[in-house]
Amino acid sequence: MKKKILIVDDQNGIRILLMEVFNNEGYDAYQASSGKLALEIVKKVTPDLVLLDMKIPGMDGLDILRHIKAMDASMKVIMMTAYGELDMIKEATDLGAIMHFTKPFDIDELRLAVNMQLGNESSSGFAV
Repeated sequence: MKKKILIVDDQNGIRILLMEVFNNEGYDAYQASSGKLALEIVKKVTPDLVLLDMKIPGMDGLDILRHIKAMDASMKVIMMTAYGELDMIKEATDLGAIMHFTKPFDIDELRLAVNMQLGNESSSGFAV
C-alpha cells in the first residue's frame, strides 16, 4: 500500500511542485491550502507524513501541528518555513516536528528526508 503525504502550504506553486515530486516518488500525495482543510484531510486519510508550512493565514503552523499531534501523536511532521525564526522552530520541535526546512529549500534534500522518514530510500535509486 502506498504511503500518504499531506502537503500544507498557502502557496499554490509550492503545493503543485511538491505534489508532482512526491507522486513521482510513488506516494499518494494530498494538499491543503489552509489549516482547516489540512485537519479535515488528516482525519479522513491519516497521512504517514505531513509537510507543514509554518506561516499559513488563519491558523499558523504551530496551531496546526498541535491539532495534528492531538489527533495522532505518532504522525510524522516536517515543518517548512520562509523565516529563520529559531523560537518557532524550537517550539515546533518541542511539539513533535521531526525536522524543518527553510525556504527556499533544496527539493532533493527534502525528497531524500521524506524517503528516509518513510523507509522508502530506494524509490529513486539513491541510497541514503
